[in-house]
Amino acid sequence: MKLDLVHDVQRAYRKLIDSLSRPGVVTDLTEEAGKLETGNGCLPATRIMAEMLLDTEVSLKVFSERETQVTQWFKQTSYAREAEVSEADYIFVLRDAQPNDLLQALQAAKIGDLRDPHFSATLIIETESLYGGTKLRLTGPGIQAFSSAEVLLSGNWMDARAERNAEYPLGLDCIFVDANHRLLALPRTTQVQVEEDK
Repeated sequence: MKLDLVHDVQRAYRKLIDSLSRPGVVTDLTEEAGKLETGNGCLPATRIMAEMLLDTEVSLKVFSERETQVTQWFKQTSYAREAEVSEADYIFVLRDAQPNDLLQALQAAKIGDLRDPHFSATLIIETESLYGGTKLRLTGPGIQAFSSAEVLLSGNWMDARAERNAEYPLGLDCIFVDANHRLLALPRTTQVQVEEDK
């Protein structure tokens, strides 16, 4: 069955909005992403994000060993323009990116300004799995008391993210997708800590 660029993408968009409003909830995109074959250098869930978020009005940056191939595909399907990481509206950090690329993206991405905080970047980050990784404790708006999540991702990305999100309403929104078509959204208002083992 082929991906319906209207109905399937709209359904996935509603799931993304739900995830952004309830941080820590892992959303299943199998119904939409499962209609896409693996290819084009990125995960099917990442391709769904690209179909949903990219258009002629926005810019993008890709971190990947296949950066040229993936960027070209995104540009051809959306007519979004390529930009430096410090100017890009959407930054895609794929699984085959260099270990330091996520930190570079977090440190260099635009966070808006007090007049226009919405002129900030959103990061779409691929991970092998949203289960079995580092256990995270999430607090903030949309979470009653606290929520738990797991991200199979190395590097000290949490500190870099916290530093960039320290001065609300400025900051970065992060969307994690995995190889099993799952999605986890961490808006800039969500505080993330490593969960202590009891």
